Amino acid sequence: MSWTGCKIEPAKRQGWRRFLPPLSRPSPGIYIWLAYSIFFFFEPVFRHNLRYWLQNLAIYAFFLFLYVCLDVIEVTSISLGILGIFVLLGMATLPFNSGGSTFFLYASCILPFVLPNSRLVGALIALDFALLVGEGYLLENNVLNYAIPALFLVVGGVSNMWMARQKFMNVKLAMAQEEIQQLAAVAERERIARDLHDVLGHTLSVIVLKAELAGRLIERDPERAAREIADVESTARTALAEVRETIGGYRARGLAAELAAAKRTLESAGVALACEAVPDAESNLRATEETVLSLAIREAVTNIVRHAEATKCLMRFEQTTDGFHALLVEDDGAHSVRHEGNGLRGMRERVQALGGRFSIQSEHGTRLLIELPITVPTAVVKEA
Repeated sequence: MSWTGCKIEPAKRQGWRRFLPPLSRPSPGIYIWLAYSIFFFFEPVFRHNLRYWLQNLAIYAFFLFLYVCLDVIEVTSISLGILGIFVLLGMATLPFNSGGSTFFLYASCILPFVLPNSRLVGALIALDFALLVGEGYLLENNVLNYAIPALFLVVGGVSNMWMARQKFMNVKLAMAQEEIQQLAAVAERERIARDLHDVLGHTLSVIVLKAELAGRLIERDPERAAREIADVESTARTALAEVRETIGGYRARGLAAELAAAKRTLESAGVALACEAVPDAESNLRATEETVLSLAIREAVTNIVRHAEATKCLMRFEQTTDGFHALLVEDDGAHSVRHEGNGLRGMRERVQALGGRFSIQSEHGTRLLIELPITVPTAVVKEA
């Protein structure tokens, strides 16, 4: 016998229902186990006594009411009380109907699904066993009348302890999986928000810059203005492709391509870019690290074009003596960073997620330093 009902979260109750304990929908599957209660009627079958039958039917009707309550009520203390009444019902019935031992059996078999504490459940099953055997012995009944039910009581209770443990673990696992799914959804939304900010913020800044430049040149230099407008169209198409990549999972174009794009953007804004120690193929940067550095360069360039009012920008990539890839972006802008916006905050989160260090200083211009720990590629480890 096993209690495998599935409870459903009760809805908000109104009116007189609010005075009732929390209820759930009935679980039809558990009523199949009422078949075991047929043993309660073995003795009445051989006694053709209407009063005796009515007495036992009243007891059984009360048992059925408690059984239904046990199914739909969601309060552990009430469920334990009902199981205690099962035991008392068995003790009250056993003197005139040996089938009353069935109530002891139900109490022990259902108990493991009510309490998750295995030690306490084991102790209560032992108490139930002792009450059944003790009362049967004191009543001087046939030994088989209480010995066989006591054996089923122990076997059913112990086996259900294992099944209940599996059920509780499955519930916890389902809750953990649901929480993981929720956290993954939140993380994905945050990733898309960060990447869209970095991608669109940079690209839209370039479009605005080139559109303003074309507007100033349209009368003085129509040919160059036309080239700038063409660049605006090309940049907008690139932005559309990058948004699609961001939704599906951002894939960096590589540091070299990002540095080239940064140079073009800064030159359009009248900022001279100096690059020192550009990373090469021997730098052993992983794809995730290169993506983080590429997005950092993009966000830094966007901030310089938008806010810094700088004339010079320095970018330097190197490997530190304490085992880090270091990217330095420094400008001579007049505006300092007073607080971190979404872009800088997203940049910091990406760097810290890889175990790196992020620092920004704003005294004479802005100095951004990103350090990522150097990792040895898997292929190199295998060859070693």
